[in-house]
Amino acid sequence: MPAALAVPALCAALAVGRPAAALPDASGTDASPAASRSVPPTAYRTVAYRGHTFTVPADWQVVDLTADPAACVRFDRHAVYLGTPGEQQDCPARATGRTESLWVRPATAERAAVTENRTARLFHATASAEGIAVTAPYREDRAVVQEVLRSAGLPVSAARTGPGDGSAQSVPALPADATVYRGRGFDTCAAPGQKAMDAWRAASPYGAVGVYIGGVNRACAQPNLTDTWVRTQYTSGWRLLPLYVGPQPSAGAGSCADDCAAITDPAPQGRAAAEDAVVQAGALGLGPGAVLYNDLEQYTPGAALTARVLGYLEAWTLRLHELGYRSGAYGSVSSLVADLVGNAARTTLPDVIHFARWNDEAVTTDAALPAGLWSQGQRVHQYAGDRAETYGGTRISVDRDQLDVGAGT
Repeated sequence: MPAALAVPALCAALAVGRPAAALPDASGTDASPAASRSVPPTAYRTVAYRGHTFTVPADWQVVDLTADPAACVRFDRHAVYLGTPGEQQDCPARATGRTESLWVRPATAERAAVTENRTARLFHATASAEGIAVTAPYREDRAVVQEVLRSAGLPVSAARTGPGDGSAQSVPALPADATVYRGRGFDTCAAPGQKAMDAWRAASPYGAVGVYIGGVNRACAQPNLTDTWVRTQYTSGWRLLPLYVGPQPSAGAGSCADDCAAITDPAPQGRAAAEDAVVQAGALGLGPGAVLYNDLEQYTPGAALTARVLGYLEAWTLRLHELGYRSGAYGSVSSLVADLVGNAARTTLPDVIHFARWNDEAVTTDAALPAGLWSQGQRVHQYAGDRAETYGGTRISVDRDQLDVGAGT
């Protein structure tokens, strides 16, 4: 992340002090077993943007997206992002995890309103003075984020709750083959801009793109990822690999760096993740029949941990089936795949497996996968990770995938 930036272009004023209001949520409500930090911040500063002033912890960085349009808007580190990023953010191929942060940008709004997605631990707010939209995720410090929003006069106590982010609405569904593809694909943390997608469509060997549609541990914001973007890619010939980053096997699983919300109550969390994923997919035009992939980072299998992961993923799969979607799961051959194969007779398997083995072999066969499992157009192999590639003059950091995903039955 860039160093903290001065923001004169956005009329942001910084000052150290304490907020006028107390930190605890006056409503006394809670979103999760770990919803507020035990020791709140002791120093604060104010950040002003388009006539709205936010009081934030003093150690949060401030990133001016007008001055640095390529900065990656990430929710796995404490920061305040001001403005709209450029079309092509300089994001990593993948980032996983969530903490408290703030993204404020121009928007058309008729009134101040706040909604909260409890499953994804995400507030979405609008205000009408000069028109802003605010995205405010949290991991443990829900009360701190509430107070940041309240400091700008946003009606947190009247926040509506639901599986969406306040803006998600179902749109006409794309054809059923939107998530069907055989060939090479890539996934990256933030959906690329349209110029990049056009350049890669013309010059790259890829025909499918992985996009992170939601989840409590999705680290990258998605300013480009809209239903219009998805439909445009589909019309251009791209096919989609929709990834949902829900609770992880542990706070430190895979690339989480101890920043991930973990699976603690497998079946309810799995069902809630499926319901939220369907809302986010529907808002992008991915309707029933689409494959939605639950991203589960690498972990060390063991009796209790394995049981949690399998219970969570089974609940995800069963709920997706009830809602008319196909279940996909992403994981390492040494952890998730090993657990699924070892327990195939005792659990409900996902319809499609997206397995990670970075061996640079663009095939969908693997010694870890028995020939009788996921063998009928039900595999995606992530065969290389974190590769910077340039096509048509556009550079993107990606993970490489080989897909063999059919229409299913």
